[in-house]
Amino acid sequence: MRVHPRKIYNLLQKSSQTNKLVREIIIGLTWTLCQADGIGLCMSPGQQTRTLPWSGTLVNRTLADLAAWLQSWDSYQATVGMAAINAIINPSSPLALEAKPLSPKGSANLAVFEHFLPLIRGKRVIVIGRYPGLFEYEQEIDLTILERQPSPQDLPDTACEYLLPEADWVFLTATSIVNKTFPRLVELSQNAKLVLMGPTLPWLPDFADMGIDYLAGVAVTNPEGLRQTIAEGGGTRIFDTGVQYRVLKL
Repeated sequence: MRVHPRKIYNLLQKSSQTNKLVREIIIGLTWTLCQADGIGLCMSPGQQTRTLPWSGTLVNRTLADLAAWLQSWDSYQATVGMAAINAIINPSSPLALEAKPLSPKGSANLAVFEHFLPLIRGKRVIVIGRYPGLFEYEQEIDLTILERQPSPQDLPDTACEYLLPEADWVFLTATSIVNKTFPRLVELSQNAKLVLMGPTLPWLPDFADMGIDYLAGVAVTNPEGLRQTIAEGGGTRIFDTGVQYRVLKL
């Protein structure tokens, strides 16, 4: 029996019960980092704020305390919660070790698309979330990008209701878990091959029961380089300095 994708929130909470303490939280321009025994990442919210009431209070709280924030509708709380969850799950996940490391010929941040290119040529491909430089593939695939904050080349994310059921392949950003669009987007993508991807990805086997076909997350290869790049405002640079994409078929 297939697990409803809404259950991911309960599964992540159950996987995050630990008394280990937070050593550091960095909320960078593009990525948020949680450091405990290992590192967890989440994409930072797209909107700026100057009024986070809990700044300066997170270090030495338990990871489980912050993991509960994933359920929040406040985007910054949910982001910190996801980073905390990933700091618990990902450093010791056997799936991350089992996944195939990608060594792309082109841009490191586009490694997943380069990897899947032989399978998606000539297919109707929908990518949820903007990946800088992705349009270099538009001559080879029938590409549509849905984005919550669309550029002139994108469609708004509300187009998902119409387009996802007709797609052959869907590449879904794991940030959809944080902004709570994940359950509906997964439901709409059940006719497609579905790849859940990005540094926000928690390496959990349970995604297979929700209709996810592939996981494409990252492994931390250089903790210090990653921390510095995020603290200095890095976006796609983290793929050159601190993380490497890996792909696993579920």
